[in-house]
Amino acid sequence: MTRSLYLCNVRLADGQRVSVSIVDGRIDALGADAAAPRDAQIEDGGGALLLPGFVEGHTHVDKSNWGRPWYRNEVGPLLTDRIGNEREWRRTSGHDAAAQSLALSRAFVAAGTTRLRTHVDIDTDARLRHLEGVLATRQTMRDTLDMQIVAFPQSGMLIRPGTVELLGEALAEGADVLGALDPALIDGDPVASLNATLALAQRYRKPIDIHLHEPGEIGAFTLKLLLDRVQASGMQGQVVVSHGFCLGALPERERDVLLDRIADLRVALLTSAPPSCTVPPLKLCHEKGITMFGGNDGIRDTWTPYGVPDMLERAMLIGMRYDLRRDDDLTIAFDCVSDAAARGCGFADYGLRVGARADLVLVDAETVAHAVVTRPVRKLVVANGRIVARDGVLTPPRA
Repeated sequence: MTRSLYLCNVRLADGQRVSVSIVDGRIDALGADAAAPRDAQIEDGGGALLLPGFVEGHTHVDKSNWGRPWYRNEVGPLLTDRIGNEREWRRTSGHDAAAQSLALSRAFVAAGTTRLRTHVDIDTDARLRHLEGVLATRQTMRDTLDMQIVAFPQSGMLIRPGTVELLGEALAEGADVLGALDPALIDGDPVASLNATLALAQRYRKPIDIHLHEPGEIGAFTLKLLLDRVQASGMQGQVVVSHGFCLGALPERERDVLLDRIADLRVALLTSAPPSCTVPPLKLCHEKGITMFGGNDGIRDTWTPYGVPDMLERAMLIGMRYDLRRDDDLTIAFDCVSDAAARGCGFADYGLRVGARADLVLVDAETVAHAVVTRPVRKLVVANGRIVARDGVLTPPRA
């Protein structure tokens, strides 16, 4: 049976009033003269601004406490403090990765996110339990949320024997992307760690998304090693460097040499725009043709009390971190949680165009910049051609 939806009286970013014809989950027509499909469900947008469904490029849905009692954070300041504290908390709290990832994923959808990349902890304590929980969430949400899973060695890889094998099992059992973490500062051997990462990715034919928190010259050294291996292995266009704090702390000449290589190798960059760390230069990356996109990172977990599953808020925080004030600059912030994030993560069939998957958001805002700054309630969310939320609240499935 054909499933159709017709959105009329909505506005594009350029101000043009259009209608959208959706058939079987795809945009069939978009324009001022788009006609309603036969027997379509008709929705009058009331002149609202039409945006593509949002893309969360980097989060950790498996470890969130979203909706749970407040977690009292008394963790030390080091990365290793947070890693060890999380493992201990996980052992003693009875944390349910399936339930928590589902709660957070549903909140993301209600706020307009229709594509999401999540990192999932794989280590010798949790083994594949978090993966199994998030795989269950992905199955439950399959009709509304396109989810990519990164097998992520949060506790390190080489320093915890058996982790490499567990990562391989995770990739074989449904993880889409191989993660990695600070090869120098956590694994203590960047050459061996990166070699193992590249070998595993090539064995399972998976892309890579590496957390690189390493600062300054240490981070630059690791990044150079990574780029050498991307070039030698032919993995151009298949690697994301998440965080990349070092790129915000290097002398301009050294930084620009690295950015030019990143552009040439089609490596993408992810930022959560943290206020307390150096960050890669967003506008310069944009000018160089580097895909740089955004994500929340952790949300309400043992690492951080901050974060909400709202990509318009993340776009605003990106704008604030990078001092984006002009309307055209704020569209770059929105691009970080929409088109750029879809490109960086490799989500197909995305955008406001005929043939794309019908993932749409309506907001009462004058412009994209206005939407980023005011973060209005999502008037309507359409995922895969179905209305899934109204006024920020999930709707029951339509028969």
